[in-house]
Amino acid sequence: MDLDLRKLRYFVAVAEHLHFGRAAQALYIAQPVLSRQIRAFEQELGCTLFTRSTRSVELTPAGKRLYDEAPRITTAVDAALQRVHAAQRGEQRLAVGFSPGLRVSEAIRAFTASHPKVGIDVIPLHWWERDAPLRDGRAHVGYLRRPFDDAGLRTIPIGHETKVACLPVTHPLAGRRALTSGDLEGEPVLDGRTRRTSSLEEKFELVASGQGIALVPVSIAGSYSRPDLVYLAVTDALPVETCLAVPEGSCAGPVTDFLDIATATLR
Repeated sequence: MDLDLRKLRYFVAVAEHLHFGRAAQALYIAQPVLSRQIRAFEQELGCTLFTRSTRSVELTPAGKRLYDEAPRITTAVDAALQRVHAAQRGEQRLAVGFSPGLRVSEAIRAFTASHPKVGIDVIPLHWWERDAPLRDGRAHVGYLRRPFDDAGLRTIPIGHETKVACLPVTHPLAGRRALTSGDLEGEPVLDGRTRRTSSLEEKFELVASGQGIALVPVSIAGSYSRPDLVYLAVTDALPVETCLAVPEGSCAGPVTDFLDIATATLR
């Protein structure tokens, strides 16, 4: 079965609006045309994506799964097309992804000094993506923190980071010089298991407003300083490993050279 990307984009619009009329307006097409395209898409896939009534449109379980998968599909295709167009123009480009708080600029400067004809793209990675851009083609190299799924990836250890506790300045523990894990027992910790946030800014806003505390790598603390938060060392917290990662089998040309330079520079 071939996946029709145009119909997939139509599906995403309806899933975002949960309304055929508003989705059609956003796509600049007539609503009957959109409805026919979605019905045809469901027939091609062999599953129902929406439950429809006169009052509402809802995603089915299959529709919810496809909506989760759709960004990865469209992003991978867009990245592949960009590489094709770059090859057509005779360009060499290297896309470097990096986790929040980690700084890869020194490695990029060193690489550019010896490879001035290779264009560099930098891709800030959201905390929930981690290794995804390496798998969907957006990034050739990643500077990441564990944990992430390293299946199918070649990883090179770079170092370790300590974790610090992020608390509002009004917190009873805010005046301490350092903390232990025991000091934080019973504290509501904002993480992916207890409350998923869309960005670090959202997480820190929740911490500042007293909704909980957060444990973050020290480099993130250094990048997100604000007067209503304090960061305290947690003396017995396990360190977080940082590493470079590339898809297995992709170590050729500028990727290999960048790995060698970045490994020496970042370590």
